[in-house]
Amino acid sequence: MSGSEAIWGRNVVLSALRSQRPINKILIASGGHGRELTLIRELARTQGIPVEEADRRRLDDLASGGRHQGVLALAAPRPYVEVADLLEKARRAGELPLILILAHVEDPRNLGAAARSAAAAGAHGLIIPARRAAQVTAAAEKAAAGALDFLPVARVGNLAHCLGELKAEGLWVVGADMDGEKVYYDADLTGPLAVVVGGEDKGLGPLLKRECDLTVRIPLVGPVPSLNTAVAASLLLYEILRQRRARTCAEG
Repeated sequence: MSGSEAIWGRNVVLSALRSQRPINKILIASGGHGRELTLIRELARTQGIPVEEADRRRLDDLASGGRHQGVLALAAPRPYVEVADLLEKARRAGELPLILILAHVEDPRNLGAAARSAAAAGAHGLIIPARRAAQVTAAAEKAAAGALDFLPVARVGNLAHCLGELKAEGLWVVGADMDGEKVYYDADLTGPLAVVVGGEDKGLGPLLKRECDLTVRIPLVGPVPSLNTAVAASLLLYEILRQRRARTCAEG
């Protein structure tokens, strides 16, 4: 359907309904059942969204072979936001900004998994490059398991310039790097932060490293030479959450 994009998976479609993302139609595999599908039908009926039964092969085609779990929605394309909107979200919440930046991550599943961790850890948004990087596709939506319905995403043309603007707004830019200046849990990560994690193969690159106020490393003691981008982002985000909570408890 023109103006729509397919999203699939029970949690993804449920999350889209709960966030009241505009949906044109929901397709459920003939004979499909289960608690999630029942809830999807109920929410769709409440919101006036048509639900149709469809042959499972049709869902396979629309999902391009993805694991759709018997349900697919034709939803309005997800809008991107401005970087200023992420900062405003933090201000409205009365919280120190926490923004995750993915530098040239190419696998949309990594993007989605990192977005899921960012939303769970309380980040105010995600920034990605507009070119030569994974975008918010159906594969990213599936990996995010609904998190992208609650985590705004901004796209920028020049990441290095964006980091400079964030620093001008008072954020401390911390980059994840194998040769980082400090082990991540030894760094003070309690202030307003933009966390930059590099791509699967290229890492941050020299230009982005120069824009970082601090680079941190994740110690590796086994034979594996590096961590998955989404895993590295998760470790950093949850260390930030731990430090911020510890500081709040100490001050309170």
